[in-house]
Amino acid sequence: MSVLKQVQIAKEASIKLAALPTKIKNKALLEIADSIKNNSNAILRANEKDVEEAKKSKLSYALLKRLMLDNHKISEMTGEVRSVARLEDPVGRVLSQVELDKGLMLYRVTCPIGVIGAIFESRPDAAVQISALCLKSGNSVILKGGSEAKNSNRILVEIISKAAEKNGIPKGSVQLIETREEVAEMLKLDSHINLVIPRGSGSFVKYVQEHTKIPVLGHSEGICHIYVDKYADVKKAIGICFDAKCQYPAVCNAMETMLVHKDIVKRFLPLMIRKFQQANVEVRGDEKTRKIASGINKATEKDWDTEYNDSVLSVRIVNNLNEAISHINRHGSKHTDAIVTENKKNADVFMDLVDSASVMWNASTRFADGFRYGKGAEVGISTAKIHARGPVGLEGLVIYKYKLTGKGHVVKDYIGKNAKKFRHKVIKKLF
Repeated sequence: MSVLKQVQIAKEASIKLAALPTKIKNKALLEIADSIKNNSNAILRANEKDVEEAKKSKLSYALLKRLMLDNHKISEMTGEVRSVARLEDPVGRVLSQVELDKGLMLYRVTCPIGVIGAIFESRPDAAVQISALCLKSGNSVILKGGSEAKNSNRILVEIISKAAEKNGIPKGSVQLIETREEVAEMLKLDSHINLVIPRGSGSFVKYVQEHTKIPVLGHSEGICHIYVDKYADVKKAIGICFDAKCQYPAVCNAMETMLVHKDIVKRFLPLMIRKFQQANVEVRGDEKTRKIASGINKATEKDWDTEYNDSVLSVRIVNNLNEAISHINRHGSKHTDAIVTENKKNADVFMDLVDSASVMWNASTRFADGFRYGKGAEVGISTAKIHARGPVGLEGLVIYKYKLTGKGHVVKDYIGKNAKKFRHKVIKKLF
């Protein structure tokens, strides 16, 4: 089937999907979760094929880690789908109600975006998260996963589609494309697709933006920082920084650069570096950092702009809070950045002035996640400044329409010498 035909089917499905009752969508999601669990062995076998091929092609450790599935990850996937089913339906919410005149009411109501094109990296579980969120928000979706996960993606999308259609979801609401040529074709279909969500490197997101007229919600790289302030609690700082780097280094919300105030260096940095080195983290530091401990490689300018997705960390010593903020705003990717301090004033300044989608105080950057934020799952983490920023859940997949109800009202009555006056009385306003 051609990409054009797939997208046309998705567009037809999106119209029906937009009007589906919450009960049907939730039933379908619960069936999808059960089907994934019941077919876990088949999913793992398909994933093993992908992993074997990836090892032969010498895929990087970070991507290989993202690619691998096990029973725990499958359990997490089903849990996320069920979590999405429990969330409030984002469609049909009345955001505002204004009485223009007696009997003439204007409502602003949430509605689905329509057809979503989602391009994501080597994580097969992303296909499940994105599908669940799109179905709950009434959008059809065309998925394109990394080629290294083709067998995993095929079986997951097949399971999702069958379970969804069996429970009242329109046929073609969840579909898969697999090649770069198909992506190029999809990006041309701006009259059919309403939004493209690319997840990957900054250069990849930029490529998509430059090759389509479709609006793009970019999930770019995560060059995340933690600034250890002079007023930080050392024990707390060590725990937070270690978690942010080592809990799962291969993800976009892992810390890549650690900034340390000069006044806390002697009390904090030797202990922290030793803990990282014991965990086999390669530490790259500026000149001041390299004087603190042995075994530290030299950090270059390129390091400050690098997302490692690996057990590598760059460290810089700064003179004050403002220097830390300036470094982050210059070198960061506007993803997630944190401060460790017991000084509330410094924390407030940091959180106000750091220009990132998520800013944190005394917490690991690893919390920047749709599931952890209570969104059930996420279609990605938006680093752009548009309607959806940070972990994008259901609220990022709906827009709104205006619904006007009258009783024979006509514009001519509001024009001219004896024109009627508008009331513009706000009855309800959520924001």
